[in-house]
Amino acid sequence: MKKIWQMLTKPSSKYSILALVLVGIGIAVSGIFAVHKGFEHASTNEFCVGCHTMQQNYEEYTQSVHFKNASGVRADCVDCHQPKDLVGMIETKLMASKDVYNQFITKKIDTPEKFEEHRLELAQMVWKRMEKQNSSTCKSCHNYSAMDHAKQSPEAAAAMTDAAAKNMNCIECHKGIAHELPNMAGGFQKDFQGLQAEATTQGATAEKLYSLGEKDIFATDDPKGKSEGKLLPASEVTVLERKGDMLKVEVNGWLEKAGKGRVMTEYMGKRVFKATIRGEVKANEKIIKEETDPATNIVWQNISVQGWVTKSDMIDSIKPIWNYAEDMYASTCNACHAAPDPGHFTANGWIASLKAMSSYYRLTKTEERTLLKYLQNHGSDTGGAGAH
Repeated sequence: MKKIWQMLTKPSSKYSILALVLVGIGIAVSGIFAVHKGFEHASTNEFCVGCHTMQQNYEEYTQSVHFKNASGVRADCVDCHQPKDLVGMIETKLMASKDVYNQFITKKIDTPEKFEEHRLELAQMVWKRMEKQNSSTCKSCHNYSAMDHAKQSPEAAAAMTDAAAKNMNCIECHKGIAHELPNMAGGFQKDFQGLQAEATTQGATAEKLYSLGEKDIFATDDPKGKSEGKLLPASEVTVLERKGDMLKVEVNGWLEKAGKGRVMTEYMGKRVFKATIRGEVKANEKIIKEETDPATNIVWQNISVQGWVTKSDMIDSIKPIWNYAEDMYASTCNACHAAPDPGHFTANGWIASLKAMSSYYRLTKTEERTLLKYLQNHGSDTGGAGAH
């Protein structure tokens, strides 16, 4: 090592110091030029779609306003995906190398079918990176201060004025503007499957349990008997008895005194539905107390009923259900725009608000009811903390 060091540091007897300096400068300049050209080539659309799995993404992009529009201004792949600063550029290239690795080494996304399977995961990585950069690539073209709200629709002007005041991240509202949105349900549906798996081992001794989905309520411990009601998602019950695969439970809630009194709610005067009851289950109700809602002068009764449900899909904590519903909210309502905080509306107000958005998401009836229950229990007039 000592000899090598001496050889490297010993003045050359063959070449002048000036020649060596010029050679060093030449190598450095050549290196910088090569890196620059490399980055330049790697920043072309042709390079970006070089992998055949990116062809579908490219086709989606060619149908977007970023590719063809009235003004004739085109945003290339790097204009959206690559920051302009050197550090951001290098960081993006290093992250993109992971896609190349998964294309050629792990074969994780080496076919269009595999790419589609992982589209949600890949999209979330891009969104996360853009959020971290506060959508700097978007804002290099779209400047809040340069927007003429008079030329925007009233709805757009109101939204952009609010966004500018908060310096919002563009990706909060504009996911899917250049590419098809992935199947947003993939993440939270896997979470639900995990909850179902946990439910098989939970609730063996717990006194309080919570329903993952809708469940029939029976008057007896025979699951083949006639259903006498429904326990709705995210509803609390008290376990009174266990018999094989059946649980005898007590359900506590509120009923309007007038009318048929079949729909139990979590709260007096709020349409946060807990269960429906009829027949023998309805007949065994016990009135705990009676109150008048001061806002409407409607008389409500706090009651309890007893019935039997199957022990499947019952867990011993409401928190995992709220976490699952929160992910569902982020994956559906936040997919297209910045969805309001759950505390933005009242429990009853969320019914109309969610219904107005129903054409923009695809949820099963049970998923929709779970989501509504989460929003209502975190509403402005229910404490905003999902206590129930």
